[in-house]
Amino acid sequence: MISAARHVGRFLVVLAVMAAAAWLSAAPAWRTLPDGSGVLLLTFVHGADRRGECRRLTAEEIARLPPNMRRVQDCPRGRRPVQVELDVDGRALYRAELAPTGIAGDGPSRVYQRFVMTSGSHDVAVRMRDTSRADGFDHERRETVAMAPGQLLVVDYRSEAGGFVFR
Repeated sequence: MISAARHVGRFLVVLAVMAAAAWLSAAPAWRTLPDGSGVLLLTFVHGADRRGECRRLTAEEIARLPPNMRRVQDCPRGRRPVQVELDVDGRALYRAELAPTGIAGDGPSRVYQRFVMTSGSHDVAVRMRDTSRADGFDHERRETVAMAPGQLLVVDYRSEAGGFVFR
């Protein structure tokens, strides 16, 4: 009789655990976004200009180099940081100076920023400076976008497409 009671008790415990798991899988409604909002994602990987100009080596400098390392020009490896600005409806949403990646600072700069926005029409402006100019921007795009509830709008930079891309 005691063993039958144990089996019934174990069955009830397993049943309770399974019922709790089934309830937790559906009952607490979890949302990634608030109702009536979408996501604007600013993401790109871009290598800016080199920090300095290449210089032509003299014949003596070339001769001093080992035969397997002889080259005509000496170019610095490091890249400049990339300046990025993102405005939505005239309000500054993101400002950053993105350092180049890599041990020698010769890799591309990377950005991945996610912004939750209300649905509706928004004026989006994105700007980037990747050269040595002191003010102004090298790449710029402004567009009015219609954000639908639950929509993901990606702002990317593609040099082969001519600059910033909204998709």
